[in-house]
Amino acid sequence: MRQQSPTNMRAGLFLRTCAVALAGTVALAACSKKEAAAPAPRPVVAVAVHADGEALQAASLPGEVQARYSTPLSFRVAGKIIERRVRLGDVVKSGEVVALLDPADAQKNATSTQAQLDAAQHNLVYAQQQLGRDKAQAKENLIAPAQLEQTTNAYAAALAQRDQAQQQAALAKNQLQYTTLVAGHAGFITAEQADTGQNVTAGQAVYNLAWSGDTDVLCDVPESALTAFAVGQNASVTLAALPGRKFNARVRELSPAADPQSRTWRARLTLIDAGPDVRLGMTADVTPALPLAAAAAAHGVFTLPVTALFHDSRQPAVWVVRAADNTLELRRVTVIRYNERTIVVSQGLKDGESVVLQGVHTVSAGEKVRAIAPLHPEDFAS
Repeated sequence: MRQQSPTNMRAGLFLRTCAVALAGTVALAACSKKEAAAPAPRPVVAVAVHADGEALQAASLPGEVQARYSTPLSFRVAGKIIERRVRLGDVVKSGEVVALLDPADAQKNATSTQAQLDAAQHNLVYAQQQLGRDKAQAKENLIAPAQLEQTTNAYAAALAQRDQAQQQAALAKNQLQYTTLVAGHAGFITAEQADTGQNVTAGQAVYNLAWSGDTDVLCDVPESALTAFAVGQNASVTLAALPGRKFNARVRELSPAADPQSRTWRARLTLIDAGPDVRLGMTADVTPALPLAAAAAAHGVFTLPVTALFHDSRQPAVWVVRAADNTLELRRVTVIRYNERTIVVSQGLKDGESVVLQGVHTVSAGEKVRAIAPLHPEDFAS
C-alpha cells in the first residue's frame, strides 16, 4: 500500500473541512428562507354577520313636514313700506291686506293719467261733432272731398288717443292698487323678509306664505329605496312631536334625477289624515308600506357597527375575511340607513360572512389574517 505524503494529507483535510462548512451554511440559509416565507397571520377583530329581518321592517327615512304650496308675498311696484299688518306665525285669509306702501306717487300718477283721459275724451267729442258737420256739408257739395278726409283722419286720431289714455289710466289705477299687498290664499306667515320703513323693489319678498290645505312630508330617498317610493305608493309617518301616533301618507312626487352631492332623490308625500296639531317644520320618520328595496327583501339586511364602515373610492365598503384562505377582501355595500352607532346594509354581504369590525384603516386587500372575537362584544352590539 502506497503511503500518502504529509502535504497531500493536509490538502485533503482542508477540502473536507470546507465541504462540511459549506453544507452547514446552505442548511442555515434554507432554514432562514423557510422561516421568512411563512409569517404568522395578523389578528383582526371580526365576527360573522347574519340577516336581520327586524332591521328591514323598522328601517325608515327622516323627513320634514311642509306645506304643499309655499309662496313669497311681494309688491308688484317699488316703494316704501309704511305699514305691516301681520307678523310671523299669523293666520291670514284670502284677500286680507298684509302690508301697505306709501301711495303718494301712485296717486299723483293716477290723477295725471285721468286728466289726460279727460282731455282725450273732450278732443274725441269735438272731432266727432266736426266729422258730423263735414259729412252733412259734403252731401250738399259745400266742401271739398279732401276736407272730409282730413276730418275723418282727425276723428280716427282722436279716437286712438282716447283709447291710449284709457289704458294709461287703467294702468295707473292698477299701480295704485298694487301699493296694497293682499294675500292671494289663506295660510300661515312663515317668514318676514322686510320691515316697516324699508324701500323695496318690485317683486322683493316681504313675507313667505304657506298655503292652508294639503300638508306634505319631504324626505331624501337613497337609490336602494326607490322601488318603495314610487308615485302612488303608501307609507306611514310618525312625528317626534306627537309620540304614539301614526299617520297615513301617499307618495305624490318623486324627483326624476338624483341630487349630485347626496345621490338621493327628493320625495314628497301627502299626509292623508293630518290634523291641526301637525305643524309645519316638524321632524318625521317615513316608513314605506313596501320593503325599502327589492334586493333587501330578497337577500336580507345586515346591521353592522359604524366602526366597520370603510370606503372604496366614494362608495361605502367593508372588509370581508374570505373563508377559503383567510385573506381580506374590500367589498362594496349598499347602506340603506345610518343610525347613531350602527348602519343597515342591504346589498354586498352574504349570511355568515366574517366582517372586520375594528381597525379598518390599518389593513390592506389580500392580507392574510386570523379572525378573533371582540374583547368587549357590547361595544359592537346593534
